[in-house]
Amino acid sequence: MWIVILGVINLILLIIGLKFFFPKDFWTEKNVKLLLIIQKNLLPIIIISVVVIVHMLEVNIIDPIVTKWVGYDYANVIQGFEGNTVYWFSQHWTPVLLYFFVIMYIAVYPFTLWFAPTYFLVTDQKKALKTLAYGLLLIYLIALPFYLFIPITNVYTFYGVNSSLETVLPSIEGFFYSTTTNNNCLPSLHTAMTILVAYSVSFTGNKKFTYFAYFCMICVIISVIYLSIHWITDVITGSILAIGAIFILRKFMRVDENR
Repeated sequence: MWIVILGVINLILLIIGLKFFFPKDFWTEKNVKLLLIIQKNLLPIIIISVVVIVHMLEVNIIDPIVTKWVGYDYANVIQGFEGNTVYWFSQHWTPVLLYFFVIMYIAVYPFTLWFAPTYFLVTDQKKALKTLAYGLLLIYLIALPFYLFIPITNVYTFYGVNSSLETVLPSIEGFFYSTTTNNNCLPSLHTAMTILVAYSVSFTGNKKFTYFAYFCMICVIISVIYLSIHWITDVITGSILAIGAIFILRKFMRVDENR
C-alpha cells in the first residue's frame, strides 16, 4: 500500500513540477536537443551517479561489516550531553503534524533529490547542476568516514520507541533501510542535502521552484527532529557540512568561471 501512496505522491509532485517550475515556453519548443545538453553536462551526471552507487554499496554491503568491526554505538555519547530532548517529541506527536512531516521526509524530500537534477539537466542549468554534483561529492566524501567508523544509532531506535514512519506507513522501513542504515546519523545527510538542493535551485532564477525548495529544506530539517530520527548534533553537523561545502563551491566556481 505504501508503495502506491509514495508513487501517487511523486506522480502528483511531478505533474506540479512540470506545470509550475518549467519555463512557460519550454514545452512549445520543437527542438529541445536533450542529447546535446546531456553531453555538455556529462561530468556532473557521472559524479551524481557514482556517489549514489557508492552510497548503496556502503549501506547494503560495507556498513554492516565495518559496524560489527567497530563494535560500539556512539549514540550513548550524544545522549550523554543532549539528554532526552529529541526523545521528548516522540512522546508528544500530534496526528496532523506526524502525517505531514512523515510525508515531507519520506516522499517530498526524495522527490526533490531526483527532480532537481532532472530539471537542471532538461533546462540546461549548468551552474545549478555543477553545484549540486560537486556539492554532493564534497558532502559525501566528508560524511563517509563518520558513517563507517562512528556509528550512531538514530533516536527512536536508541530509545526503543515506535518508528514514526511505520506508524504512518506500515512496513515501509524494509524499503527505507535499503537506502540508508539506522546508524548513519552523523552528520545528517537529509539536512546537508536539502540545504544543498535549495542552494542549487536558487541558481535557476525560478522563483516558484526556489521557494518550494527552501520550504522543503525547512520542513525536512524540522522533520528529522520532530520524528525523533536524528539527534540535534546530527542536524548541526549536517548544516555545518552543507554550508562549508557551499563556501568551497562558491570559491571554486568563481575561479572556474574566470578561466
